[in-house]
Parts: sequence; C-alpha cells; structure tokens
Amino acid sequence: MRLFLIIFIPLFLSNIVKAEKLTVYTYDSFVSEWGPGPIIKEIFEDRYNTDLEFVAVDGAATLLNKIILEGENSKADIVLGLDMNLFDAANKSNLFTQHSLENINKDIQVPVKWNTDIFVPYNYGYFSFVYNNEKLTTPPKSMDELINVTDARIVIQDPRTSTVGLGLLTWMKSIYGNDSQKEWTKLNKKIISVTKGWTDAYYNFFMAGEADIVLSYSTSPAAHIMFEDRNDISATTFSEGNYITVEFAGILKNSKNKKMANSFLNFMLSHDFQSVIPSTNIMYPVNNSTVLPDAFNKLKIPEALQIDPEEINNNKEKWIDEWLNAS
Repeated sequence: MRLFLIIFIPLFLSNIVKAEKLTVYTYDSFVSEWGPGPIIKEIFEDRYNTDLEFVAVDGAATLLNKIILEGENSKADIVLGLDMNLFDAANKSNLFTQHSLENINKDIQVPVKWNTDIFVPYNYGYFSFVYNNEKLTTPPKSMDELINVTDARIVIQDPRTSTVGLGLLTWMKSIYGNDSQKEWTKLNKKIISVTKGWTDAYYNFFMAGEADIVLSYSTSPAAHIMFEDRNDISATTFSEGNYITVEFAGILKNSKNKKMANSFLNFMLSHDFQSVIPSTNIMYPVNNSTVLPDAFNKLKIPEALQIDPEEINNNKEKWIDEWLNAS
C-alpha cells in the first residue's frame, strides 16, 4: 500500500500541473471576435500547452505608453502591434530583449528593409482613406485633392493614442514637409471627430453613417468583399503615394517566460498564424508563401511612402504640436 501511494501521488500531481502562462499586450481589434486573436489563441494553446492571455488597449500608441509607464513592473511577456512609426521609440525604451529566431529574413517579405534581432514583423499594409463609392462618387485621387477639393465629413484617429492617427501625421509630413501645419489647418475644417482608436472611428462613425470618409487601410475593402459580399467600400490610392505600416512584436526583458515567448514569435511566422492574417486582421502577411484571399486581388497596391523611424521619434512631439495648433 505504501509503495502504491509513492507511485500514485506523483502521477496524480503530474496531471494537475498548470500550463505555462504567456501574456501578450496588443490592440483591441486584434483580439476582437472577428480579429485573429481568438483563432491564434486556440491554435497556440493547443500546440504548446500554454495559457495564452491577451491584454488589449485601444491602439498601438497607447500600447507603447502603457509598457513605458509600467516599466519593470509590466506583466507582459510580449508586446504585439507596434509599427514602424513607433520602432525607434520602442527600440530605445530599453524594455525589449533580443529574440532567438535565426535567419528570419528568408521567411519574411516586407516592402521595407528589416534589420533587427529584437522585433519580428507579422503583417503590413498601407494607410488610406476609406469611403462608400456609391455615396462619394468622385473620391480624391491625391492628398492635395482631399484637402483642397473634396467636400466630405472625415473621421481620423488621435496620433497620440493610435498608430493609424500617427500614420496620417507622418503621411502629411512625408508629402508637405515644413508646410504640413498649413495643410492641417485646411484639413481640420473637414474633420468631424478624432477618436482614440481605429475601431471607434471605423464602426461608430464611418459604418454608422456619421462620416463620409475614415482614415484606415488600403486593405479595408477586402473585409466587406469577403464577409458581406459588398463592393461599395473603396480605399484611396493617392498620386503622392500612401504611407506604409509594418506591424511587429517583441519580447520584454523582464519576461519570466522567454523560452515560450520565443516560441510564440516563431509561431507568428508559421503558416498557421500567417494564413489567418488576411481574413481577420485584413492586412498583408509577411510570410511570402501565404496565399491571399481572392478579395485581395481586387485591391490596388499603392506606392509606399516612409520616413526614417529615428526622424519620427526625434520629431513626433513637435509634429503633434503642429497638428494640435493648426486652426
């Protein structure tokens, strides 16, 4: 009987050992019921016997602010959803550590040079203004036309809390340079609301009919084609070019589960993760072997505009002040 207990107890305990927990900070649309989060969670937990916890905020800029404020006390193992406009700030925050993935450039294809062993990209796209083509029959063909000709109600996102809003800030700067504030003064007269995040702007204003044009992505119409069989939602492709965004993830230095965190980043580049991105996050996957849904074939790929991330980090507050003071 005593021998039986010695053998039985360890076997019993082995069955009640809790799975490891991995905490990922991200933005709200990623973990929404229609986003990639729920599918990713199910697949990853099953494969790695891990409790994957997503903690969401309303935008990626808020995401970076959150981990900077939390510092060494952050509960996150991974931050997922930062983009190139926040790259330099995130890199210089000293909160992230190197990943252990090797030769990731053979597995990824993004329209920008990727040269870092700290962050790993998972999707990319282009900022655009989205509109209903049955209601707005003469959409702007350029940023200049949007500002000076188009008569429409526009909703954008706050560059202090949203990477989409920050994307417009850098988009304007990439086109107009030192004249940006003057152009903001004109554009602001058409902007009816500035929201904290993308979800509020897109659904509570644009889709609700409260705005004619919403700042979003060139891939946004694909969602309406795939899930609603609608072809009345279109995205602008501007003659000056559209600003590119590459979203990425990184492991925090204070993560207590770096091995599993690296497993997640590796999984992020796999077919199981990447194949989910086009139909849920409605962005281009970085794995060049991923087959895109047919709806993506109807989209125009804009010319990519970009400002060096270090220049953005050095001037972002000044550019935000220009936007705030434009009247």
